Parts: sequence; C-alpha cells; structure tokens
Amino acid sequence: MPGPYKRKKYHFGDTHLKKRWRTKRRTKDLDEIDHDINHKAEPLLNQEIDVDRPGNAQFYCLHCARYFISEEAMKDHFRTKVHKRRLKALELEPYSIEESERAAGMGSYIAPKKRKMQTQPLKSEESTAKRSDDDGDDIMDDLNKDSK
Repeated sequence: MPGPYKRKKYHFGDTHLKKRWRTKRRTKDLDEIDHDINHKAEPLLNQEIDVDRPGNAQFYCLHCARYFISEEAMKDHFRTKVHKRRLKALELEPYSIEESERAAGMGSYIAPKKRKMQTQPLKSEESTAKRSDDDGDDIMDDLNKDSK
C-alpha cells in the first residue's frame, strides 16, 4: 500500500498580492502633511474645481490629506477617531535631519516640541462669520447715519 498523498503546490497564496494590499489606501506621511500645513495650506483648502476628485476637490481635510464628497461628510469625518488620532500624531513636530544627527551623537539632544493642533474651519462657517460681521457693521452704519 502506498504512503500518504503528495501535497500538491499549485496554489501560490497571496504573497504576490500583499504589496498591493499594503499600498492600496496609503496616505501622506506625517512629515509631508506637516509641510502642507506650514507651506501649502491656503492653495489646498481653496482648490479649483476638479471633476476627477471626490466632491470636485472642494472638501479637503488638510490633516488627513483626504477629499470628501460633501461638507456634511467632512463634518462627520471631523468627529471620527481617525481624524482625532491624526491630530494627536501631528502635535509632535516630525523628525528632521538635524534631529537624526543629534540622535546619532552629532550634537546635544533637544526634545521635540508639542504643538496645539485644531481642526480646520469649514468654508460655510467662515462665510457665515464674515456675513455676520458685515451685517453687524451695516446695522451700526445705518444707526449712525440716522442719528446724524
């Protein structure tokens, strides 16, 4: 009687797919987001209409580097754990070349500074704040004209 059946190796598993799975939802690193916040915030928040992006590129979360389809979806995102964790991670300054040299013994160590991160204001909140300021000024101007 022959021994046990030979295990056939026709199935290769998912090793050829692992890299695709790892990089499918990859977002910007913290140092790239920090650079965007410090140098490119205004152009990213006020983008031109791009029909290839979700929400025509009008609803962009600067801290998470994500586009949303509507302002309501972006408001919901601001309340999620993912966004809050990203804000917490951005509180520490990202590593720099100078810091890595100090860690290697080429200088004295300086602890990274903590920053206060706040969620970006929504466009509708900014416009209502401007309108309320304008309305208040108009009312005061009218009152001043009437009293003269």
